[in-house]
Amino acid sequence: MEYRSYNLKSFVKHPLVADHLSAQEIEEIRVVAQVFPFKVNNYVIEELIDWENYRNDPIFRLTFPHREMLSEEDFQRVQRALNDPEELKRVVEEIRLKLNPHPAGQLQNIPEINGERLEGSQHKYRETILFFPKQGQTCHAYCTFCFRWPQFVGMEELKFASKEVQLLIDYVKAHPEITDLLFTGGDPLIMSTRLLRAYIEPLLDAAIPHLKNIRIGTKTLGFWPYRFLTDRDADDLLQLFREIREAGYHLAFMAHFNHYRELRTEAVREAVKRIRETGAIIRTQSPVLHHINDDPDIWATMWREQVALDMIPYYMFLARDTGAQHYFGVPLARAWEIYRGAISQVSGLARTARGPSMSATPGKVAIVGVSEIGGEKVFVLNMLQAKRPELVDRPFFAKYDPEALWLDDLQPAFSDKFIFE
Repeated sequence: MEYRSYNLKSFVKHPLVADHLSAQEIEEIRVVAQVFPFKVNNYVIEELIDWENYRNDPIFRLTFPHREMLSEEDFQRVQRALNDPEELKRVVEEIRLKLNPHPAGQLQNIPEINGERLEGSQHKYRETILFFPKQGQTCHAYCTFCFRWPQFVGMEELKFASKEVQLLIDYVKAHPEITDLLFTGGDPLIMSTRLLRAYIEPLLDAAIPHLKNIRIGTKTLGFWPYRFLTDRDADDLLQLFREIREAGYHLAFMAHFNHYRELRTEAVREAVKRIRETGAIIRTQSPVLHHINDDPDIWATMWREQVALDMIPYYMFLARDTGAQHYFGVPLARAWEIYRGAISQVSGLARTARGPSMSATPGKVAIVGVSEIGGEKVFVLNMLQAKRPELVDRPFFAKYDPEALWLDDLQPAFSDKFIFE
């Protein structure tokens, strides 16, 4: 399949879009996409979306902005400003800044070496450093819930991107506690293999003894599996994966799937097979999302099919406290019920999925359950990962709140503060 991308100006040119969307729906997409990024491609449109039921289709909701993603007041403000570029710019920027564009204290996690900041990196957890290749700061299509949406809307002061691979190597060498390097974005696999090699080959040549695992965080399997099949450099990309493995690294392909529908095309199944043949291990993750996958049967089906395709279910996350969280967010109590309902339907091979977890400022906080202790109903929580490593795997409690969507909505139980405060 030849790759074709559609943006806010061109999406109505696709026949399936033009034949199905009403003028009002097109107008609403254009209004909301002034605030949130919008990009889609022909694979998503032609092979993933059920156009006979597009209004309720999970992939349509995953990629096409919806009116309800903005408050009605903000929607009206943007719509009124559409014909006034200066006013539109002012209104949009004001709305974006209200939407917590950098959740989980990301700006606090930028490391330094020899007095120089690694602007395209984050080092939040002791063992793992994140690296944002400069040319990987876009995606094949945009998820409407994306917590890194500032990467795509021109908020340069809030954008992570780096091309300084030597600084990264120097930093990792100076920190023997680092075992894992995660390439992320955007999507690093939007880059050509030639560009990706320019980042990875110096790392392999450096042969840093304590660096054991290379991870690639990507949505490419879900949004453009032809990257591994028919793209001009598909074979070279898979060869690069082999070279990483042959150099002695564990290669973790961190695949993002939000619904089992993304697993069912011939292209994605063949792409998974080709990736696995290189020796890479595919782990899967997704947030639980209202309107898209907030149903235990969807998750159980997704995990079972992932295992059948030789992938490892890894994480169920909560939608982060950014962007349109009011639209996509699932209350913590409901998320735990979804997780429990899904995990109880699958065998032990799929119970590798951890969660539901919040990637919050202090770390990854999992909801272990809801319990009653001393007559008080509480959330039982646990730190799966933490800025302070001594907090990992330490259960703690929060007062039960059926409306809470995020860690910041909770109050500590049996104490005046949480263990990370």
